[in-house]
Amino acid sequence: MIIARTSSKMILRLPHSRVLEAAARVIEASGKERPADSVLRSFLKAAPGVSRPEGREVARAVFAYFRWYGWLDKGGAVLAGLKRALELDQAFCERPGAFSDDQLAECCVPAWVASHMPVTAAWLRWLQTPPSLWLRAQSGRTDEIMDHLGNCQPLADLIPGLENTGAIRYVGPADLFQTEAFQNGLFELQDLSSQVVGWVCDPKPGQTWWDACAGEGGKTLQLSDLMGNKGLIWASDRAAWRLAILKRRAARARSFNYRSALWQGGESLPTKTKFDGVLVDAPCSGVGTWQRNPHGRWTVSPEDVRELAALQHRLLSHASQSVKPGGRLIYSVCTLTTAECDGICNAFTAAHPMFEPAVFPAYGSTGQVARWSLKPPAFPGNGMFIACWRREPARV
Repeated sequence: MIIARTSSKMILRLPHSRVLEAAARVIEASGKERPADSVLRSFLKAAPGVSRPEGREVARAVFAYFRWYGWLDKGGAVLAGLKRALELDQAFCERPGAFSDDQLAECCVPAWVASHMPVTAAWLRWLQTPPSLWLRAQSGRTDEIMDHLGNCQPLADLIPGLENTGAIRYVGPADLFQTEAFQNGLFELQDLSSQVVGWVCDPKPGQTWWDACAGEGGKTLQLSDLMGNKGLIWASDRAAWRLAILKRRAARARSFNYRSALWQGGESLPTKTKFDGVLVDAPCSGVGTWQRNPHGRWTVSPEDVRELAALQHRLLSHASQSVKPGGRLIYSVCTLTTAECDGICNAFTAAHPMFEPAVFPAYGSTGQVARWSLKPPAFPGNGMFIACWRREPARV
């Protein structure tokens, strides 16, 4: 999809056949066990002769296909569906009011979603728009990063009162991974709602923390930065390859106050250390990421939500054993389903009376909450749920 900018709006044109054919190959190789974004990364890495601009157009075409998948003829050819999806994408960009709320409710997400969470017209319209690109600058480097990259908008311009957070929205065309600032570890690509999780943790220099479901380490690196690279963070995950990526990212960011360990989520914990804080950023259905990852809308099922909720409860229960008296436990998931959010909180609180809900700032407001759903488009990041508890202090 070729994009031309005029003084008044962005005009989208259908991509040439080379881009369409590449996008079709990615779509055909995608499935429940092979997410489209992962297939796309592998394809672009291995594809000979595909330029970076062409790669961006392939990505736009793939995501447009899944964004408008509910409108497409499921029995038709993928190439025909791609062309139709791009036409719908252009029409929605130019005339969003031409799509009724009822049409969007019927076709944007599977029917089962409405029985598992509130579905609003505003959320559905947000799903059909291109996602924002958020960066997290290292502490004290926000102005330097914005000057270096250009085309940046600080978070305080969007949410008053959130100066000096390091959150930046990037709106330019550059390949950020190739910039000198990224290569030198001065910023990471990290969604705004993900950054909020780190602010809620609010770790202090010299403390001990456990990022129990660290994945590739985005939140581990943020915790390290907030701690000034002082103290100790344990980062665990069930997949060694994710921890290997964390190691490379940490080296680039010069974050050295962490240890990594495999943990499968069971009762056998990776360390006997008791922590000032434990973060359980648990595996989830990912509903909150469906704007950025539209393929996920068509691969997640109600059965997945039930199974994930059971896993989340086990992870939270087991990890909570490592919170020291007076320490804090933070639970986060990038989803908005009731079972994975309030359902988990209610069950954990009932089963663990030694943990009391603990309030934290609802960033961008003057309120204090013990659990918080960040719901787009009211909050300008992915959908996210965060809850916090404090373990009762030791009895004297």
